[in-house]
Amino acid sequence: MTKRYGVMALSDLELERYARHIVLREIGGPGQQRLKGAHVLVVGAGGLGAPALVYLAAAGVGSLTIIDDDTVDLSNLQRQVIHATGQVGNAKTISSVEAISRINPHVKVETVEDRFDRENGMYLVSGMDVVLDGSDNFATRYAVSDVCFDAGVPLVTGAVGRFDGQVTTLMPYICSSDGTPNPTYRCLFPNPPPKETVPVCAEAGILGVVPGIVGTIMAAEALKVILDLGDLLVGRLLLIDVLTMRFDEISYRWNPENPLTGSSL
Repeated sequence: MTKRYGVMALSDLELERYARHIVLREIGGPGQQRLKGAHVLVVGAGGLGAPALVYLAAAGVGSLTIIDDDTVDLSNLQRQVIHATGQVGNAKTISSVEAISRINPHVKVETVEDRFDRENGMYLVSGMDVVLDGSDNFATRYAVSDVCFDAGVPLVTGAVGRFDGQVTTLMPYICSSDGTPNPTYRCLFPNPPPKETVPVCAEAGILGVVPGIVGTIMAAEALKVILDLGDLLVGRLLLIDVLTMRFDEISYRWNPENPLTGSSL
């Protein structure tokens, strides 16, 4: 994977702000400079995007781009922690920018009030160091995963249910240690489930902390991508059940029949 991170000098205020990162041997000053030079795209500023944005900004990721076409609703505030009561009715992109500026004024934020699709996707993903997909529908998830594959950009994708969630990281444009390609999103989910089998949040409900847990894990994966740190969730689907407080894992591999990297291509 080509590293795009620039070397960005840290001011005295930034050195103090990120002191707990800098004392970590695995990060240090050079790692914090990489975070400052990184650019992350977050698809959706809702339940998953909200906590991810908070922690990415606090960690010192230098540039964030947010795409979302929705406005803040009062019913969002039970879980979408980046928005506040006084921002009900505002665009989620605007609300997010205001929150991030309070959290960390050193972060540059770009916003796109639109829905991610294959038409605007390549423009949005181009030049990113990692993409986080916090969308709430399969059409967008497939579009994001396909575009990130074409662009050769790492993707962290998450999803939540009433009391559960899941996270995985995708790098299908490179090979695993055994020489086979890393799996694509379509290796994990070849086809979207029928719409009638996936109730929307307004119908099924959701425990407010669930997207907070999943979104924070997504942010952790993004930071690890940028810092080249630890073991990523590539080929591993992390499952979180808050009712039993169990964390399980499913391993998945490249499917030679997938339409992106399949052996028939």
